[in-house]
Order: sequence, then C-alpha cells, then structure tokens
Amino acid sequence: MHLKRVKVVTDALDANATIARANRHDFDQASVTVINLMSSPGAGKTLLLERTLDEFDGPRVGVLEGDVQGSFDADRLARLHVPVTQINTDSGFGGECHLDANMVRSAIPSLPLNEIDLLIIENVGNLVCPAEFRVGEDMRVMVSSVTEGEDKPLKYPLMFRTCDLVLINKIDLLPHLDYDLDAFLHNLDLVHPDVPRMLVSARTGEGIEAWRDWLKHLPTHASALPVAATL
Repeated sequence: MHLKRVKVVTDALDANATIARANRHDFDQASVTVINLMSSPGAGKTLLLERTLDEFDGPRVGVLEGDVQGSFDADRLARLHVPVTQINTDSGFGGECHLDANMVRSAIPSLPLNEIDLLIIENVGNLVCPAEFRVGEDMRVMVSSVTEGEDKPLKYPLMFRTCDLVLINKIDLLPHLDYDLDAFLHNLDLVHPDVPRMLVSARTGEGIEAWRDWLKHLPTHASALPVAATL
C-alpha cells in the first residue's frame, strides 16, 4: 500500500508539472511575469497587496485570487481598479487547500494577459501543499507573519526552501510579542541559506516601498532574480 501511494503522488506531481510548463509557455508568450504569493492563513497577503498596489506606479499588475470559498479578498483588491480573477477551489476542484497548475490553467482564458505585465497569484493560505505544486510561476514569494512564531521555517521547511523572497510581515506588532526575530532569521538560514528577505508592515506601510521596488525591477521572464536586502 505504501508503494502504491508513493506512485500515485508521483504521478500527480508529474501531471501537474506538465500543465505548469504549458501555463508558463502561455505566460511567456504574453510577456507576463508571474509571482506565486504564498503564506499561512492570516499572514496578511491581501492587505499587503492592497497596500502595494494602491497607486502603484510600476508594471501593470493583475491578480489571480485563490480561495476555497467566497470572493472576499478579490472584492477588496478590485476596489483598486486592478484586474482580478477569482478561483474557488470548492467549485469543481473538491475544496483543495492550494492552487495547482490545472486550476490556474482553467483561469487563463479569463486573465487579461495582453493588458498586464505582472500577474500575482495569491495562493490559498497553507504552509504545506502550495509548496509542492508549481503553477507556471516565474518565482515564489513567501509571506511570514511575526505572529506565527520563530519555528515555522523548521516545521515547514519545503515552503521556505522553495521561495525566492521571504516577506516578514506585521513587524509593527514586534513590541507587543514575545518573538525573537534573530531566531527566526537563523531558522530561515538553516533551511534556505541567504534567501533574500524583507521586513514589512502591511498595516503601517513600513518596508512596502522596498517591496514595490523589487516588483518594479523584476525581469520580464525572471532570467535573473532581483536582489533584495539580506537582514
């Protein structure tokens, strides 16, 4: 039984990788750079996007919003007059806890690829499954909130190991928490040494300009990663 389960999982990931390559081809043909934005639930991805995209003077951005149910986050982002497309994983996908390549492929006809330069895919909040499923992105950005504790890189190493940038959010709460930032950064380096990271607060706006600059300097097809300051 164990061997059969391993084969089923391997086949599923192989099939996902094939579709992810097809997605990437379509994005490249449209000259659209794609970011897979991942985090645990409540880490602040949507507020971060609201703060980032409000009066953003960089590349033209579209958002693909992933949730199990509802359009709460998509409705918030649509108020910023950026194109937003919603994917609900309970609609025909069984209520999955992540987006996979096939879900993203089903949304491509609804994406205005000829009107945007950068697509940000806000994945379903989860620290496990999204790390395993490529969706055709150029790069991955992980949002980790200081309210989650310092041990998350050690408990969910794959999520942190597969990222190209880690945003440490909610730093405005640091004075009110028993949280050791140095310990978190040490744990992060244990699983992904020297991965770029930024300190941000989606609530106050601290660090947002540096994050915006990172987005503005993204290469068209991520042929070279932009450099983020290492803390």
